[in-house]
Amino acid sequence: MSQHTIAGTVLTMPVRVRTATQHMAMFSVDADAAQAMIDYSGFQVCRYRPGKAMAVLMLMRYIDTDLGEYYEYGTNVMVNPPGSDATGMRALQSAGAFVHHLPVDQSFTLEAGCKIWGYPKVMADFTIRDGHTYSFDVTIDGQFAVGMDFKRGLKLPSALTSKPQSHPTYSYRDGIRRETVGEMITTDVRYRPGGATVRLGEHPYAKELASLGFPKRAMVSGSAGNVDMTFADAQEV
Repeated sequence: MSQHTIAGTVLTMPVRVRTATQHMAMFSVDADAAQAMIDYSGFQVCRYRPGKAMAVLMLMRYIDTDLGEYYEYGTNVMVNPPGSDATGMRALQSAGAFVHHLPVDQSFTLEAGCKIWGYPKVMADFTIRDGHTYSFDVTIDGQFAVGMDFKRGLKLPSALTSKPQSHPTYSYRDGIRRETVGEMITTDVRYRPGGATVRLGEHPYAKELASLGFPKRAMVSGSAGNVDMTFADAQEV
């Protein structure tokens, strides 16, 4: 059982998230543009349709976790496992999420994310509006980067969503490619076609998203009233 010391606190793996909420949306984007954006990593985007890749944008509100309470925004691109050049819808089943952007609003999780898993965490400010629609804005170094607006989805039967799921995420930092496997159980899950829109600012992150064709409407969006998960140690790949 490995341990990591972050800011004087000893974390014993796996790291546990007991309470969190999630808002996410999936977008079909130009595969060549997505590949150009993440080419530095050595990963290959999953071309689930000819010329198309999948980007997943999400906001997590971590409430009760080993890393404290914080907000986190992620720009994720679905990529093939190393060594695979699979294409088509079936390839998505084995694809993992490469984490390209990961702003957070607390320094402890920033240090832990960078050191333990090689995630590209940076400090940011979050503005949340939870009303008829759920909206958020991410501001980095005083510049508006990205915002999203979510319409409420239709609740799925718990029998469809309560089973444990295992998903790999990939990261690249300091010349090292890493894979982290997380196990999660989601409850109070809602989905709908479309349902989410993206707004872009002037920050360099926004310019990268614009290269993928954003702002655009989602293919599908969803939310989870609670996410219970664990994160194992990262493995080099």
